[in-house]
Amino acid sequence: MHRSRALRGRQIRGGERRGDVYIGKTAVFGVLDRDLRQVRTKVVPNVKRETLQNAILDNVEHGSKVYTDAGVGFDHLKRDFVHEVVNHLHEYVNGQVHTQGLDNFWSLLKRTLRGTYVAVEPFHLDRYLDEQVFRFNNRATKDNPLNDSDRFVLLMSQVAGKRLTYAELTGKQGDSLHHPATGAGETQVPF
Repeated sequence: MHRSRALRGRQIRGGERRGDVYIGKTAVFGVLDRDLRQVRTKVVPNVKRETLQNAILDNVEHGSKVYTDAGVGFDHLKRDFVHEVVNHLHEYVNGQVHTQGLDNFWSLLKRTLRGTYVAVEPFHLDRYLDEQVFRFNNRATKDNPLNDSDRFVLLMSQVAGKRLTYAELTGKQGDSLHHPATGAGETQVPF
């Protein structure tokens, strides 16, 4: 790749900022329930405090323990939650306060997007997120000994009778399912 093209690519992938948005990036919010070992994600329009806190309020019961990084978008959560913070500039784990579980999910998602799918359009990112959430939430663990056959049967039971038209898939019909940003947070209490 020519040096100028590589430089342009780095700038588009997040080297440049315009306000609160990284140019060329789509924001994604996620929460992990540590007890159920289940993750929820959604594409969000930005990483502003109001957007992230509304997403937390929509997905986490009041009074729950919420562990986040030190991002300013998570300020003021103490009003509704038992909120503890780990500052990644100094440490990644402080006893039970960490975001390692959700960071693991993001790592798996990024590996899939870069390695398997390669060219993902932001319009379809919510669908890729749904697939990765399904994989993560239904992975084989001691508590959940699923094999590939079990996961396939579960998947088919969830899609049977549902129809996705080409026009809907390409965005030529109806409203878009897309919103763009990146946030992280974890919860310990069921949603």
